[in-house]
Amino acid sequence: MNTVARRHVAVWLLVCSATVFAILVVGGVTRLTHSGLSIVEWQPIVGVIPPLDQVEWEATFEKYRQTPEYRQVNHRMTLDEFKGIFFWEYVHRVLGRLVGVVFFVPFLYFWLRGKLEPALVPKLLGIFVLGGLQGAMGWYMVKSGLVDDPRVSHYRLTAHLSLAFLIFIAMFWVALDLLSTRRGTTHDAALRSLQRVGFWLTLLVGYMVVSGGFVAGIRAGRAYNTFPLMNGHVLPPESFIIEPWYLNFFNNMALVQFDHRLGAWLLAFLVPWFWWKIRLAAVSNTARLAGTLLLLAVFAQIILGIATLLLMVPVALGAAHQGGAMVVLGLLLWLNHELRVPQYAAAR
Repeated sequence: MNTVARRHVAVWLLVCSATVFAILVVGGVTRLTHSGLSIVEWQPIVGVIPPLDQVEWEATFEKYRQTPEYRQVNHRMTLDEFKGIFFWEYVHRVLGRLVGVVFFVPFLYFWLRGKLEPALVPKLLGIFVLGGLQGAMGWYMVKSGLVDDPRVSHYRLTAHLSLAFLIFIAMFWVALDLLSTRRGTTHDAALRSLQRVGFWLTLLVGYMVVSGGFVAGIRAGRAYNTFPLMNGHVLPPESFIIEPWYLNFFNNMALVQFDHRLGAWLLAFLVPWFWWKIRLAAVSNTARLAGTLLLLAVFAQIILGIATLLLMVPVALGAAHQGGAMVVLGLLLWLNHELRVPQYAAAR
């Protein structure tokens, strides 16, 4: 696989990563506008075509009128209002299909033209399988809100969100590998230390994604809308009122939001410290740039999170905060990769 082919495949994967980012942001808007239950069927092929005339719109609206969400929450909704929530869910689903096309068609082209290294094919097939699982998980999530309680399962929502981030990680990391080859084990103790810190920070951001999914799923962001304390408490006294105790970590608004805040505080202290260690280390200028951008992105994300909380989750800020998480993760992946590329000169 020559250098030109590697770059072409890398650019394709970066475009795919951008489409995943787009669907994540639109998914945030879909959730925040309560649009996710507006389409009550999963039709992967014919579902690409929206209602085209008044008769089709009436038929689609009638299907929605049979759902618990309409009967219990939106029973006064008009057809024009329904079109508004239908729009976001429709765009979200179409983007999901677009990601599949943007990934699979070029994959076939590169594969059939012999432009893929044999070791790369299983990785790309694995990403494609993850994409299929993501679509199935999306419908599995929606189904949970079409019976009795008109609200999707926060467990399924968090799984759906986490899968999107996992797909992004896989695509982005493979693209980075194609653009610059990682070294093997380094004997530089200082560099190994930076690599370990970068790895643990990535896990921390992953924790923030999962805890953020639970915050969104139980709408914990609409409670305790004060900062830095939670209604005057570091940890609200009602944080462990659910029995058995471990369910509080998933179902209790107070503890779920506290856990998410705790991760943000850790990032607020650890990322500047990590940035300073990178500034002092003999690493490439690219790694230093990635570290600086990561620092800026983390503080922007924290400010977004605080503003979203204080303003009780307006749609624009909530969607931006969700997208910001993927920006932070992307920059952290880039930095982690740069710390593993054999390009280091003692440029200080």
